[in-house]
Amino acid sequence: MEAPKKLIDQVGNWLRLYDDGSVDRSWTGPPEFKFLTEPVPSHPEFLDGVSTHDVVIPNISGLRVRIYQPETKPGDKLPILLHFHGGGFCITQPNWFFYNHFYSRLTLTARVICISVYLRLAPENRLPAAIDDAFSGLLWLQSVAKHEKNPPECLADDGADFNRVFLIGDSTGANLVHQVAVTAGKHDLTTLRLAGGIELQPGFVRSRRSKSELENPESPFFTLDMVDKLLILGLPVGSNKDHPITCPMGEAAPSLDDVEVPPLLVCVAEKDLMVDTQMEYCEAMKKAKKEAEVFVSTKGMGHTFYLNSLAVETDADTAEQTECLLAKIKEFINSH
Repeated sequence: MEAPKKLIDQVGNWLRLYDDGSVDRSWTGPPEFKFLTEPVPSHPEFLDGVSTHDVVIPNISGLRVRIYQPETKPGDKLPILLHFHGGGFCITQPNWFFYNHFYSRLTLTARVICISVYLRLAPENRLPAAIDDAFSGLLWLQSVAKHEKNPPECLADDGADFNRVFLIGDSTGANLVHQVAVTAGKHDLTTLRLAGGIELQPGFVRSRRSKSELENPESPFFTLDMVDKLLILGLPVGSNKDHPITCPMGEAAPSLDDVEVPPLLVCVAEKDLMVDTQMEYCEAMKKAKKEAEVFVSTKGMGHTFYLNSLAVETDADTAEQTECLLAKIKEFINSH
């Protein structure tokens, strides 16, 4: 009889790693939150004003995107958001309920087409795999804009404005916004204009604990132990949190003076564990004369509060701060 596999590590209620190399990402926390992590099927028909399509990107093995579109009228030309999901490089997928809930709402509110990349996950695929996938998503968009690739049917009606493409990411997905923006600055993205980047509470950290990490409250969804373990599993072997991917403002990272990036909107929350290092990044970007606008969510909001649809629907402060965040993202897009 085959010996049962043994649990060798666990990351909160999110992830279990076994001695045979297998990974279980099913939610094991309070059952009332399980629906947040369940996949939502795509629906080409419009539901509450938004349709979704899962599209396989040709010639890039295994890479897929989920496309969110609002209902349009003839002549509409909508900006494009290219989204990179968070999860410490190890968990979450674009079709999970909490992403579907927030990005459907953002698509409708801001009148944009949102394209979310299914990123490869660590530890099976450590960084830079997610960066490669994120940048491949941008190159695919460029090929569609150039008409080098047949666009998926949902992008074939010429309603997408490739002169107004924005990168957007939440948590470690915001780290990818920085990395992809820097890489894009070294390329000639003809027929596609990168108009801006939106970093929602990026996963910027240092090996040394910040004041906010030590003093701000943890939650069942987000703890310091969770951050540490996910990054150990996600970063290249032998790396620590001072790696340029998690600390782009650190000494190990390329000088920010030398990078070319579009205007950035960096959204932080006052009770996020990582708010101090997020602000350190913003200050470093401004010192390097980069355009980095900061937007602060108040009233005790923590890390990725806007993705917790249960809190958004039941807590007045969370609902209000989510509305303010959506309004700020829309304003940033409309001004670029």
